[in-house]
Amino acid sequence: MNARQRFRAILAKPGLTLMPGAYDALSARIIEEQGFEAMVAGGYAAAGSLLGQPDTGQSNMRDFADHYARICDAVAIPVYADGDTGFGGVNNVRQMVKAFEKAGVAALFFTDQVFPSRCGYLPGKQVIALDHMLAKLKAALDARSDETMMICARTDVYALEGEDEAIRRCRAFMEAGADMAKPQGIDAPQTIARVLRDVPGPHIATLSQAAGPKHTPPDVLDKLGVHAATLPSLTLFAAARAVRETLGELKRTRSIEGLQNRLMPLEDYYSVVRLSEQLAREEDYDKQAAEIAKGQKKKDVP
Repeated sequence: MNARQRFRAILAKPGLTLMPGAYDALSARIIEEQGFEAMVAGGYAAAGSLLGQPDTGQSNMRDFADHYARICDAVAIPVYADGDTGFGGVNNVRQMVKAFEKAGVAALFFTDQVFPSRCGYLPGKQVIALDHMLAKLKAALDARSDETMMICARTDVYALEGEDEAIRRCRAFMEAGADMAKPQGIDAPQTIARVLRDVPGPHIATLSQAAGPKHTPPDVLDKLGVHAATLPSLTLFAAARAVRETLGELKRTRSIEGLQNRLMPLEDYYSVVRLSEQLAREEDYDKQAAEIAKGQKKKDVP
């Protein structure tokens, strides 16, 4: 079973699956090392790690495709990736789907915000007309060559027009052939329950630091019947705080002695980046090359 098939199986089984967010290949390796079954790679974390900027739509499709390719190459577990708005019209959406599919993502989602978009929890969002989004969804489905890669259509209309319109759009997305439909911003238990009742297909909740301190706890999501929950910015915020505090202490004390308890031990780091595997691979290739050279030398002797 490949990563795309495993992602479908994860969403089909009972119980809530937690999916932390990777902001780069190293954080993806740590997520996998800690035993999580899948992960998300979002635009919020990508903008923070790649640009040191907030997520207000300033990255392009190729930046994201390259970023996701590095993350997917680093791990074996499924990666659920953020496709922004599809980065333009229907032809841009087609290119996005093809590029992300080649990058190795197990599933992707994209939103009905205008292009350029912004984080779904920031003010100032605008959405396109429903028929325009349905055209983009059809383009995405048509561009997909591997039908096991899931495509989720997300709407950000909830913050602008309310719950009923968000549900209406999600139902239209599913009727158009989406594998999942996501009403962004519907995070309270009672509204999530309505989504589960009124929108077919699996539901992935969002537990984002960008939403502020109020979240529906994972145990409540599990009881509601939510299939998975992403934590798209958790590792980004954890890393940012750790780096700031470590460097702050270095600046204050001008000593590295007190920093050791803040740092990952060298052997643990080498385990995460799989140094032993690389060294073993080098040794194996050297042995193979030596055997070939030895045989060639024998052939050259008269």
